[in-house]
Amino acid sequence: MEEAEKGNDGGCEVGTINSEKDQALRSYVHLGVPSSTLQESWSWIPKIIKKRVCTAFVEDSFSNGALCQCGGVREMHSSIATGDCFGAAIVSQWDSAQHSSEYPTDAFGELEFAGAGRRHSHFLRLSCHTPPQIVYTLMTAHWGIPAPNLVVSVVGGEGSEVLKPWVREVLRQGLVRAAQSTGAWILTGGLKEGVGRCLGEAVRDHGTAASSVSQNKIIAVGVAPWGLVHNRQQLVNPQAFLLVDDGSVGRRGGEEGFRANFEDYISHQRTGIWGSGSIEIPVLCMLISGEASMLERVDLSLRKATPWLVLKGSGPAADLICELLDELSVMPKNPKKPAGREVPEGPNMEQREHVRERIRDSFPAEKDLEKLVDRALSIFQNKDLITVFNEGYEGADDFDTVLLKALVRASKRMSSDASENIEELKLAVAWNRVDIAKSELFNGDIQWRYEDLEDSMTDALVNNKPQFVRLFTENGLNILDYLTNRRLESLYQSLSDSSLAYTLLQRKLTERQGVAVNLGTTFTPDANTPLKSPISPLSNPCAARELSLYEVSRVLWDLLGDVCQPFYFGPLGLDYGSSTRKALKQVNKLLLGACSYKDQHCLSPWASLFIWAVLQNRSEMAIFFWEMAGESVLSALSGCKILRELSKMEKETDIKLAMKELAQRFENLAHDVFSECYKSNETRSYSLLIRKSHVWVGGTCLQMATAADARLFFSHDVTALPDLVGDMESSTEVWKLVLTFFFPPLIYSNLISFREQETDEEKTEELFHTRDSVDGGDGTVFSLADILHTNEDTEEYNALRNKSNGSSPSSQKRPFVFHRWRQFWFSPVTSFLGNVLMYFLFLFLFAYILLVDFKPPPKGPNTAEYVLYFWVFTLVCEEIRQSFNVGTTTVFQRIRLYIQDIWNKCDLTAILLFCLGLLCRMFPWSYRFGRSMMCLDYMVFTLRLIHIFAIHKQLGPKIIIVGKMVKDIFFFLFFLGVWLMAYGVANQALIYSYDSRPDWIFRRVFYRPYMHIYGQVPLNEIDADKRDNVTCTMNVTLINEGMEPCPQIEENWLVLILLSIYLLVTNILLLNLLIAMFSYTFSKVQEHSDIHWKFQRYNLIVEYHSRPCLAPPFIILSHLHLFIKRNIRRVPSVKMTHFVLEIRGRKASQLNTWESIQKENLLSIQNKKQRESDTERLKRTSCKVDSVLKQMVEIRDHDRRLRMLESEVEYCSSVLSWMADSLSQSNLIKPPRPPPTRRESVLSSPSSPRC
Repeated sequence: MEEAEKGNDGGCEVGTINSEKDQALRSYVHLGVPSSTLQESWSWIPKIIKKRVCTAFVEDSFSNGALCQCGGVREMHSSIATGDCFGAAIVSQWDSAQHSSEYPTDAFGELEFAGAGRRHSHFLRLSCHTPPQIVYTLMTAHWGIPAPNLVVSVVGGEGSEVLKPWVREVLRQGLVRAAQSTGAWILTGGLKEGVGRCLGEAVRDHGTAASSVSQNKIIAVGVAPWGLVHNRQQLVNPQAFLLVDDGSVGRRGGEEGFRANFEDYISHQRTGIWGSGSIEIPVLCMLISGEASMLERVDLSLRKATPWLVLKGSGPAADLICELLDELSVMPKNPKKPAGREVPEGPNMEQREHVRERIRDSFPAEKDLEKLVDRALSIFQNKDLITVFNEGYEGADDFDTVLLKALVRASKRMSSDASENIEELKLAVAWNRVDIAKSELFNGDIQWRYEDLEDSMTDALVNNKPQFVRLFTENGLNILDYLTNRRLESLYQSLSDSSLAYTLLQRKLTERQGVAVNLGTTFTPDANTPLKSPISPLSNPCAARELSLYEVSRVLWDLLGDVCQPFYFGPLGLDYGSSTRKALKQVNKLLLGACSYKDQHCLSPWASLFIWAVLQNRSEMAIFFWEMAGESVLSALSGCKILRELSKMEKETDIKLAMKELAQRFENLAHDVFSECYKSNETRSYSLLIRKSHVWVGGTCLQMATAADARLFFSHDVTALPDLVGDMESSTEVWKLVLTFFFPPLIYSNLISFREQETDEEKTEELFHTRDSVDGGDGTVFSLADILHTNEDTEEYNALRNKSNGSSPSSQKRPFVFHRWRQFWFSPVTSFLGNVLMYFLFLFLFAYILLVDFKPPPKGPNTAEYVLYFWVFTLVCEEIRQSFNVGTTTVFQRIRLYIQDIWNKCDLTAILLFCLGLLCRMFPWSYRFGRSMMCLDYMVFTLRLIHIFAIHKQLGPKIIIVGKMVKDIFFFLFFLGVWLMAYGVANQALIYSYDSRPDWIFRRVFYRPYMHIYGQVPLNEIDADKRDNVTCTMNVTLINEGMEPCPQIEENWLVLILLSIYLLVTNILLLNLLIAMFSYTFSKVQEHSDIHWKFQRYNLIVEYHSRPCLAPPFIILSHLHLFIKRNIRRVPSVKMTHFVLEIRGRKASQLNTWESIQKENLLSIQNKKQRESDTERLKRTSCKVDSVLKQMVEIRDHDRRLRMLESEVEYCSSVLSWMADSLSQSNLIKPPRPPPTRRESVLSSPSSPRC
């Protein structure tokens, strides 16, 4: 050890370092903060933090009087302690408390370490008797070091001891990474030697390689003796240095007392990292190697119930403890305490002798063996607090698991009550180690109650730990009792500030606060009011500033639209039909009142949590909540709809892609579950499609699937219904329908076959009778058309049900003539066929007028043209009816939903162009412009005809392909436009030096280069050798008057080169690129052509199912009939409920149970397939191999123990033989009989039970 420099025995200026020893340190220490700044900000440190200086010289007999026993020279001391004040006694032993005094500290600031990162570290010289709470506050509050989630104190491995390679690997890859992932502090010796040097280098390397955010998580605190610090070269680079001063120089161990007190103080502090701050910071000591003195440190720490982790095979002390734990566990115990000696209970003389021999073998130079034996036996009595890390079958990658197991074992030793293990459970949740929680905390030894799991459940939900959520629900947590409206609001308040859902909720909250200000509410709104404000235990004005369920309901309304009614209006006491402003007033009044709804339990807790997880795009959490929630098909489709709407608003590409993937996953789940339902019972699956959900506030599967654009879900055969043919047979030929359409009396002939007429009462009763059994094995199978027909005649069924039982149902039937007429003309296929035929007639009339009879005023318009105008007017009336028939939303929302459809946009464009053309054709001065608009409008009306052919199985997918190819063309036109402009401008400038005619410039810059692509290249203008003799001029005046300018000849070679390059790029490169894009689009759509066709077919069927039976222009009669029926007679619409089936009570419960069974069957099949996959098999094989390797290690350990027992038995047998021989040869005992001999049968029979 190098000789220590002389210290300073008094105070000095703040922020400076004096004395000879400090002068050596000054050359290496860089104060990152100027001294003036230190004097202002840290001037209080010397008033609180002290240092210790030896003031009494106690002669060291080995230094010939030159050195004190503290290690300092004689000149450093102000007095000589050779005796007491009376001279009666000579002081022979130096003691820090008696022979040193405290002075204000003079060494603190920042150290800058050169090299990668030039990292700064705080340092402080402090007395060994400094209260630890002062140091902890200084580090966390003033140095900015974050409070730890865990403290790992690494001891041992000091001095010049060389660490083994695997120990270095454990420190670098295990401990440092575990600290980085858990936010732990690592307490080390801080010196550049042994373990401290290895840890310092590992922290430095990880800090250099990691980002600044993750670097702050690795907090290494060096607790070093001040007397051993000669200069900065002896220090490693932790986050902070605590240089403990006990007044000595060049001596070790002076910091151990402060370090133990510091660890004990931290272990009683609480951290707020995991929410409420109810967990105490766990402290774990880690022993690496170590000398004999380390046994005392381990024993004292174990007496305070501090857990230890010992690295087996790292060095003497660690190996000794591990061997004693193994060997003493198999030796017999003596509960009696040896007389005259105060030792721990349990060990007998044989164990003491065995421990003595082991200590003598490990530390042969130690003299006080009995003291070490007592320490070792005391350590053994607390073996439950010790966890052994065996390098043989535990790698560095699992070091965080080892740390957590050590802490959990320590807590279980204290008590098996669940309340004593809550902190360890929260620690397991924070580290997301559900495997350790299952093996150590939920293995049946601890009886968990709901109160014990409540806070941890909240932590798992907020921090996205779905495996823990599943674990808690399986081990006693009742979600019905857990999820109240108050807790649900707190979950929404915990959303990340960077999430899209937070932004949407913040907008709604700001809007409500703005309404409250306008109403004169007492609280002041703030646009930046955070959602995570503290939750008021009682209602007060602060509750109106916080996020409520009303904001959640508004966001869900924006995402789901009118598919379902607003959420959470029931608990809030709001009316579904109330306006937004009225609802805002009621909510503000409610939040300023009692807020009794917050203590109510959620009626559908799993569905509420499912929505909460979907809004945050938490895939695994959302999937688990979907598995637990009811109405699986509708829930999956709702999640798909929400995610696809959020993906449209999300700006981050990665998050947008993740949302789309999760949405597709939910669509797949909905399709798979419905397929299982359809296989089980077709009738129930039909009812499931149109069943009105109470969990999703009135939504149905068909409505949600349509809104979510779930094309895969519509690829199922049953979702393509209701049948287009209505009550007619599905095999009816088209020509029969056309013939009957033009000759209506054929309806009453046998040309078209209709389904048998059955009373609605019989059909409905039989339909519901079929739903009575959960298994669905009996009963008649009804199609969705039957169910819809039943709903269509709801009024008649109610009338039949209210009649007495004796009345004849047949008397309530319609007459055959009217019933058959209704069956044909009210069928969707008739409506579709009529619209197609009349639309062709409309296009024929429109074309005739444009080509033959479109006369200018005052001769026109004529009669045929007026008929066309009336026809278009009926089309406008139908579009108005469609726009106001999309739901019960506001007018603005209805218009917005109407415009979202591409074909509605086409209709709107055609109508606007027709109106513009009609207006312009009425005046002579604008007649030709109006005619042009009419021609363009005819093109739009004709293109609208494409929508009709979407029902065709072959043409339908082709329409989608054409639509997607149009999008591809826009990208192609972008690249083409760049080349057109580049070549056109250069070509025009090279050929013509001057041409001021704008129309010709546009033609030659854009039009002619575009025509070059199709082979129209005017060589007579471009190639000088092929130019004809044309009249041209170079006179600028004549050119301005309109004369043709003469082309240039000088740069003709460059023009030809540019032409060749342009044709090469456009005709070969860009066109082939366009062909490749078209091929990709075609193959992509054609691969799922059946899915696209069925989706289009369903939308078309629904459209014509809701349309009036008459086609334009006769549809005006249907419109007048509907107007009178709805507005004058006040008869509600029956078609509005055609795709909604109201089921309540027992029937609804049976349907939900049946759907849940099918979902469980599907999940079981999927889990079985996953278990049988190659990946899962490899995982199971790997686990089995690891288990076999661990068992082999244990077998070798048992073999070693058996050899030891065998040697002991052999020794005892030899001793007994010697005693028997001695007694037989002596005269003390006379043998009554000859000595026994070993029987050969026993020796030769290995299966004999006797030895």
